[in-house]
Amino acid sequence: MFERREVKGLTLDQVAKHVGGELVGDGSVPIFGIAPLDEAGEGDLSFADTRHGELVRTTKASALILPAELKDEFPGPKVISPNPYLSFQRAMLLFYGQHTELPRGIHRTAVVGKGVVLGERVSIGPYAVVEEGCEIGDGVYIGAGCYVGPRCRIGPGSRLYPHVVLYPDVELGRDVVVHSGTVIGADGFGFAFDGREYHKIPQVGRVVIEDGVEIGAQVAIDRATLGCTLVGKGTKIDNLVQVAHNVKIGPHTVIAGQVGISGSTKVGAYVQVGGQAGFKDHIEVGEGAKVAARSGVTKSVPPGTQVSGYPARPHRRQLRIEAVLSKLPELMRLVMEQQERIARLEEILGKGEQDVEEAEDDR
Repeated sequence: MFERREVKGLTLDQVAKHVGGELVGDGSVPIFGIAPLDEAGEGDLSFADTRHGELVRTTKASALILPAELKDEFPGPKVISPNPYLSFQRAMLLFYGQHTELPRGIHRTAVVGKGVVLGERVSIGPYAVVEEGCEIGDGVYIGAGCYVGPRCRIGPGSRLYPHVVLYPDVELGRDVVVHSGTVIGADGFGFAFDGREYHKIPQVGRVVIEDGVEIGAQVAIDRATLGCTLVGKGTKIDNLVQVAHNVKIGPHTVIAGQVGISGSTKVGAYVQVGGQAGFKDHIEVGEGAKVAARSGVTKSVPPGTQVSGYPARPHRRQLRIEAVLSKLPELMRLVMEQQERIARLEEILGKGEQDVEEAEDDR
């Protein structure tokens, strides 16, 4: 959650110095805000990368942040950046600041259990519950209707938006952000079958979320059966993601919406996971791997590999397979034609052999 700052009279030159990059054109152009390419007008700064070539040529923005490849596509003043998206992020912070300042203090309807340790400047919203034995760090925000179970630890600067649930013994590091409706620490999906019915396996582990993690809305991260489920430092998880028991996710990994990661799978550092991808249990995804959207990952993925499809394969191979699949109807028609030709040839050859045999018999 961000709020717009009252920024007046910034010039493009000032913006360029803040975001990093080469100023090209009139640096005195006034910038009052940031807008999408197709909505920007006079006084607006916008951002583009190589996907936005046509919009770059038609935008009415006063200035753009661009990669070098597009610098000739926009005649107006611009900031040329080797990493336009990062420069855009810095510009957003310049105009919108850090997180919106939230109310401080404990609401009169909040319930705080015995032995809870509260840091300074803690905010606990209406009807939130913090159970006994919790440790809440400085500057933590716990939104309306949140539930924080016994013995949870929440590091300084972390934010729980309304209706987040932390089951017992969950640990959040510093500056963790958890969006509404997320449940962390529910029982893992573990049941033993005796041939007739399923018997629940006690889930007695915990969940550890390291510093700087951001977790979207309606995410479920299950506690470990034994040990811990871990989300590493700086990782970002989108909405509607399921992280099963004993999963280990390395630092600075990004996971898009509707991904499911089965139990005891290990995902390395700096991995990128596209939306709706699914992961089998007890596999490993190596550091820096990229998993395309809707991939079905059924076996371990080596570090630095890009995979796609179902089952997930090396991306280039999957593209070749898809190219062949698109031609299957035509290939099927050709196969059927060849089968008919072979059948006719066999019929002709069969008659020829029969005539030879009859001629030999006549002799």
